[in-house]
Amino acid sequence: MNRSLVPLALLCLAPLAACGGGAATEEPPLAGARIGGPFALTDQNNRTVRDTDFAGKYRIVYFGYTYCPDVCPTDMQKIGQAMKILDKEAPRTSEKLVPIFISVDPERDTPAAVKQFVGNFYPRTVGLTGTPDQIAQVAKSYAVYFKKQPPGPGGGYMVDHFAAAYLMGKSGEPLALLPLEKGGAAIAQEVRHWVR
Repeated sequence: MNRSLVPLALLCLAPLAACGGGAATEEPPLAGARIGGPFALTDQNNRTVRDTDFAGKYRIVYFGYTYCPDVCPTDMQKIGQAMKILDKEAPRTSEKLVPIFISVDPERDTPAAVKQFVGNFYPRTVGLTGTPDQIAQVAKSYAVYFKKQPPGPGGGYMVDHFAAAYLMGKSGEPLALLPLEKGGAAIAQEVRHWVR
């Protein structure tokens, strides 16, 4: 898992936030980037979920996998902390937001495995998985790199992937990358900056 694997296209398409401008005129850092798009995946309750099911809600979208030994659970814990901060300090903002975990390991991440994983971090998190083709398509639309590594001696394997949390707007448009490296309080602060 590598935070430095920010796709070049993402950097080129994401204009810098306006300097010195007020919040009313400030453009989100990812405004206009080609990130996101339609999908139909399976949630942790084995139901089909489409991107349109989240219309009208802001979303924190994170790609990872349940067998991840360190980065994914740590990042999801930070997202959960941010949501709990928002629940307490800015409940109106929290109500407008849905955290979404999308697996990049569909071979092992069944709905039951995803349900157990996301249940560890925040109760309103939506966990999504799907077929390998569905996951490849949604990862591509979100500019997320992932690659299954060769199995180890016991047959287990790791999945290398771009570890980032996107804040998406009410129509599914990209707004910002959330500062996972800074922790839950910084994530909550960034969310409050963009969620209207």
